[in-house]
Amino acid sequence: MTDVDPQTAPPANAPSIAALGQYIKDLSFENPNAPQSLVPRETGPQIAISVNVNARQLNETDFEALLTLEGKAGEGDDLLFRFELVYCGIFRLQNIPPENHQPVVMIECPRLLFPFARHIIADCVRNGGFPPLYIDPIDFAVLYQQRLAQETAGTA
Repeated sequence: MTDVDPQTAPPANAPSIAALGQYIKDLSFENPNAPQSLVPRETGPQIAISVNVNARQLNETDFEALLTLEGKAGEGDDLLFRFELVYCGIFRLQNIPPENHQPVVMIECPRLLFPFARHIIADCVRNGGFPPLYIDPIDFAVLYQQRLAQETAGTA
């Protein structure tokens, strides 16, 4: 048992976020042109990835955050693979003012989910016969600000 120094312990009313659970809500991987798509090529394919974050409040303190990653390599007849992952987490916010719930849920929750979703995608692409696809880190604060700007422009 370790002793907690009351001088360094966070106050009982400190803001906190706790991950209660994480799970795959939806996962799809398509390799429509196999086995031809698995033949080595001289040049790499064009890779396109889209990211979306959504959330819903479950009760006063708990939220479900949904991180959606969609991507593909190649186009048309030259499509190598396509994937979609909806990776979710249930988070409990404590001692966070209600006006700050939305930014916390839309920025911090997906930031916590992303490394796990990235790993799932890398494994899925590798298991599809291709080199693993490692998605670059994502700045969820910038995505949130862009979404707010779009919503503001849409209501103006």
